[in-house]
Amino acid sequence: MQAHTKRHPIDDFVTLQIRVHRANVRQVQRYVASLENDENGSYSVAEVFPEYIGKGQELALRAYRLREGLTQKQLAERTGISQHHISELETGKRAIGKERAKKLAEALHCDYRLLL
Repeated sequence: MQAHTKRHPIDDFVTLQIRVHRANVRQVQRYVASLENDENGSYSVAEVFPEYIGKGQELALRAYRLREGLTQKQLAERTGISQHHISELETGKRAIGKERAKKLAEALHCDYRLLL
């Protein structure tokens, strides 16, 4: 006869600690609440942050820059692209273009096609 072993309770919840921009706090809170209340629990980024639809290039550029721990000024120094232009690229006011994408990708250690 097998001995009964004590089972430890399994908690179905985990604690997440995330860092988001202050302007996005309410949206993230709504998203988390919707996950808890919905059995499906599957949402796209576009459903949660619709204002980012069609802004993949700008988000990618900023994300890769932040991943590398660079400021816009530091990225400008590495690429020869002015800080002002990098700011405009990140906000979508200026198109990245293939040649700029290659310079940026080299400095950001990523494939340039991800920036196009």
